[in-house]
Amino acid sequence: MKNRTTPEETPQPSQSPAGFADTAAFLAVVQAQFDSLSRQLKAIARHVEMHRDRLVLDGVQATAEACGVQPSAVVRFAKHFGFSGYSELQALFRADAERQLAPNRGYQERIRGLIVPGAQTLAVGQLAREVIERSVDSLQALQRQLPDDRFEAGVDLMVQAPAIWLAASRRAFPVGAYLAYALQHTGKAVHWLNGLGAMQQLELRALRPGDVMLAVSFAPYAQETLEMAQAAVARGAQLIAITDSQLSPLAAQAKVVLIAQDGATFGFRSLTSTLALAQSLFLGLAYKLELAYEAPVATD
Repeated sequence: MKNRTTPEETPQPSQSPAGFADTAAFLAVVQAQFDSLSRQLKAIARHVEMHRDRLVLDGVQATAEACGVQPSAVVRFAKHFGFSGYSELQALFRADAERQLAPNRGYQERIRGLIVPGAQTLAVGQLAREVIERSVDSLQALQRQLPDDRFEAGVDLMVQAPAIWLAASRRAFPVGAYLAYALQHTGKAVHWLNGLGAMQQLELRALRPGDVMLAVSFAPYAQETLEMAQAAVARGAQLIAITDSQLSPLAAQAKVVLIAQDGATFGFRSLTSTLALAQSLFLGLAYKLELAYEAPVATD
């Protein structure tokens, strides 16, 4: 029943769906219009942006259930952006999947088969392999999708900043811990707002315009991190966001947004690609600082 279509979704002749060259072009339009969307359409937009691989496989009913809306709302979302219906929207993502995400499709189908009630019990070793495979999958996605210019812009902000502030709560807490350790080796002033004693808002009084706030959060977004990021921006900080969607509330405040979408195994999400991205930021910063330190001084 999940893949049943409605009359509104009759597939159209093969062409670039709704005039979009690819999913990146479509998602750029969604991002531009996001603030003006209704609450239901915002929920669908977030799902579409964060779960592109699922959209390749799921019918309109399954997508609606994942978004917590009625199927008619999903069709309305598609039509809002110029598609004839859900099937044409899905065709755009399938075309990209054929070029980039083919490995994800087979894995997605396998993982769903493993969690069907009554399925054979997993051996512990098999469970470990599933976790590792999903982590590898997320690393490959990060490697494909990380924009070099955006990453370099983030590193440049850190190079220029007098001080770097870190906000990473709940599931993202280990990422903050790693960055607090690693960045100490760069000689930069580093402030980790780890929430000890609920003192983070008081600690922010030392933040100065031009400092950088590096904030990490994923859905469901940690309110503490969002509040710290907002307060830092209000005090003149440049915000670098590591998050899971261009449509996240953290991304809306950021100067630079870096996306990491870690894989989940049986409902448990890893931090593999997020930690790889955090380590890459540290290495990029250390490399640029060392280059500047070793640059020869011009003499007359």
